[in-house]
Amino acid sequence: MLHKQLILGMGLTSGYGTLPGSWRAPHVNPANYANVDANIRYAKAAERGGFSFLFLPDFAGLRGDAGRDGIQNIMEPMLELAAISQATSRIGLVATGSTTFQEPYTTARQFKALDVMSRGRAGWNAVTTSDPTVAANYGAPVADRGERYQRAHEVVQIVQSLWGSWERDAWVLDKDTGQYLNPAKVRPINLSGQHVASRGPLPIPPSAQGQPVIFTAGGSSPHLLQLAGRYADGFIAEVWTVEEARAQRDMVREAAREAGRNPDDIKYFTGLMPTVAPSVREGLDRRLALSEELLKSRVHILGSMLGVHLSPALWSEPIPVDLLDTARAHPGDPRSGIALSVARQGWSVRDILAHGVIDYHPVTVGPGEVHADHMQQWFEAGATDGFWLLPDVYEDGVDAFVDEVVPLLRARGIYSQSYVGSTLRENLGVPDRYGPDPRVI
Repeated sequence: MLHKQLILGMGLTSGYGTLPGSWRAPHVNPANYANVDANIRYAKAAERGGFSFLFLPDFAGLRGDAGRDGIQNIMEPMLELAAISQATSRIGLVATGSTTFQEPYTTARQFKALDVMSRGRAGWNAVTTSDPTVAANYGAPVADRGERYQRAHEVVQIVQSLWGSWERDAWVLDKDTGQYLNPAKVRPINLSGQHVASRGPLPIPPSAQGQPVIFTAGGSSPHLLQLAGRYADGFIAEVWTVEEARAQRDMVREAAREAGRNPDDIKYFTGLMPTVAPSVREGLDRRLALSEELLKSRVHILGSMLGVHLSPALWSEPIPVDLLDTARAHPGDPRSGIALSVARQGWSVRDILAHGVIDYHPVTVGPGEVHADHMQQWFEAGATDGFWLLPDVYEDGVDAFVDEVVPLLRARGIYSQSYVGSTLRENLGVPDRYGPDPRVI
């Protein structure tokens, strides 16, 4: 009997890394934002480690903190993935595409073309967009949540229908008879909703996996859970504790069941931000070398999380015992329990913050065992089906993870020795799909 194996993906968020200031690392070219060769290099490193997919978030605009922090975004996700697809052969290629501002025909065309040219490795992270900066770039107001998700359902249904509008056996390619394709098997879909419509068909044949895999990402709102339950093959989460992750994973699986699907058809991924180093101390120093000034500005946030007043003068000192005795984890912030645990280990305020206790995913720092232990604990607790990793500095952080952590996961029997197949569907273990899922109610 085969044992369940965890699945790894990697977030590709910039040409630098996810640690603030990573563009300033001594071994990093600060112009990598505009250098696709850098991202190809990181993709190849992840593929060497057997990662099932790259995951590209997207922000269609320029954030106000770019002046010092750099641009934390991929220049243009679809074009970058098209280039990466030709330099890799197994790793999946998942890009974020807004259901709010992009028309379904464009989305269907772009992602299925990527799926064909990558030989079945494309995925679409279908998200709604509510950021005013992005909305302004499209010359539109921010719609309310209900409207955004109503449109999202229409967009996904039309996209799936377009993907299936060229039937699997429509491409004849018979030189002897002169028949290129069977026009009866490439048909319009003629779908119209309240927000979007498309006639179709889509003039792109099926890929090696039929059609792209669909992801969703975010929290636990009823709107998002319904969207994920009906359409998603993968769910990208933002959680900080085993208990929180297990509860959300159960909700995602239940949403799939309520939609008429098998809950095993949707894979749930939790984030992890690793800094791989020979020791915890060396890992913290690596993080501080790039982000110390930013972390200094977060001392008051740490104090609020713990319910105590922390003076910046304590920067290089452990939290005094009298303060630590009164500290309490904030019930509304799951990160605060992690921060309190790290503080009670006797680390200085600077080192507590360098542990990433205020980051947007759990952070692990130190040698390979630290990261492998975290992942094994979460996986065996039923809190996740796998992880999307966000290395601190891509230039050496991806290779360090592949060389120091992946062998440990494989030795523990929880991570596959090689790729299961050549398509993203095969490597995620999600079922075949072509056109809309007929089970969805």
